[in-house]
Amino acid sequence: MKRLNKKGFTMAELLIVVAIIAVLVAIAVPVFTSQLEKSREAVDAANIRAAYAEVVTESISGNSSASQTVTLKQTKANWQNSFEFPANLTSGTGAAQPTGSSQTVTISATETGASIDLDLTKPATP
Repeated sequence: MKRLNKKGFTMAELLIVVAIIAVLVAIAVPVFTSQLEKSREAVDAANIRAAYAEVVTESISGNSSASQTVTLKQTKANWQNSFEFPANLTSGTGAAQPTGSSQTVTISATETGASIDLDLTKPATP
């Protein structure tokens, strides 16, 4: 009698593999979105620092009405990470804590004597 060679996977084995993949995806998606938000915040912080440097340079060069506007990329309110901003970058209207997406941060310099006062302001979300 010839033996039949049965190759392949049973339905139960395939269901177990699909269930394991579903669990891994359920774990990976929140981690991925969290990392994506952290990268958006890092971009925002870098853009704010670059705008700050540009405003300071223009102000030192004699342009006393220097101003830069940065559109934020982050989608969650507040900073999820901690970033160190320059000491004289002050928050006039709660800009240190973003409130969500589609916001802009305006950095402006006004010359008062020998010092430069920088104001970081953010309009309210519409």
